[in-house]
Amino acid sequence: MKLQELGAWELLQKELTWQQLGEFEGKTILEFGCGNGVMGAHYAERNTVVAVEPDGRTLAENPYENVRQICGDYRCLAEFPDEAFDVILCHNVLEYAAERQEILREFERLLRPGGTLSVLKHNRAGRVMQMAVLLNNFEHAGALLDGESGVTSRYGTINYYEDGELTRWAPGLTVKKVLGMRTFWDLQQNQELHTDREWQQNMKALESRVADREEYKGVAFFHHLILEKKHG
Repeated sequence: MKLQELGAWELLQKELTWQQLGEFEGKTILEFGCGNGVMGAHYAERNTVVAVEPDGRTLAENPYENVRQICGDYRCLAEFPDEAFDVILCHNVLEYAAERQEILREFERLLRPGGTLSVLKHNRAGRVMQMAVLLNNFEHAGALLDGESGVTSRYGTINYYEDGELTRWAPGLTVKKVLGMRTFWDLQQNQELHTDREWQQNMKALESRVADREEYKGVAFFHHLILEKKHG
């Protein structure tokens, strides 16, 4: 899939992620749960990228010649030696995986010391905001506040986890930064505006300004965690 073919929100998410994570050059990158492959293809211009995705049809529909694509789940990571990657990308995946602790331990093993792990995840408080303000679903908002799971039409149950659980599952990792994402986007209910490129750029600029501010980060729909593997 080409960048211009993405939906409005996904395009903004990709652009914000690249901005927050920064560029890499000459690195070996693993994208776990690559979906349409746009994220990995972006970095493949200057790096070596391996993309893992369990949905073979998605891979077949989005082939990239400069990316090694593997159809499989976390068990296929065993084929790679320790410290094989400089960067690992795992975006909106762990909420839907029953084996997320095993996945994090594999990431810890595969990262080189000083390497970067980028995780995008749902933020429960942001989902409560969406239910209450955008969808007027007070029942589900209350259930989320009580600790219940969420649901998406495309991927099913959202098994929320806290930011701090990542380093509990993989103590060799440390959190460098937590950034908010999608703080304001869905609160604008005029859907026609969402496809207006000038509006998108204004929204992106505003999102960028508040991404590292605690009061806005707390209610963002997603958190972007940037972690590093400890030396030694």
